[in-house]
Amino acid sequence: MKAFKSSLNINKLALLFSSLFLLVTLVSCGKKITFMTSEIAPAARGNVDVKKDKNNNYRVELEISYLAEPDRLSPAKNTYVVWMVTDENDTPINLGQIVSSSKLNVKFETVTSSKPKRIFVTAENDASIQYPGNMLVLETDNF
Repeated sequence: MKAFKSSLNINKLALLFSSLFLLVTLVSCGKKITFMTSEIAPAARGNVDVKKDKNNNYRVELEISYLAEPDRLSPAKNTYVVWMVTDENDTPINLGQIVSSSKLNVKFETVTSSKPKRIFVTAENDASIQYPGNMLVLETDNF
């Protein structure tokens, strides 16, 4: 009888841990979206990963490979800027400047309180610009 109770407790414990694991996995899952190919920087490849955190903010992470230096574009630019469009606002929001630490691989991370609907990258002369220019380098579909 004692062995039966012990195995029952182990089964309950296993069920509890399985449920917790499943819950953590579902909560931490995010959306990983691939950027569409660009005419301005055709070799550039990348994706965006959006995850909701425990504070109900959204962590936006970009990973881009083979992104040409902005001064090599035609016309040459000074920097790349990441933009976001949300469900609440169709006006693009400047999320920040991409600072390259490697010529082949670029990472960008930020946190926002708004849920992204679309992310895109433009080449600009000024990182603090309020509206995107016309040099669209990478973009996602709406998600």
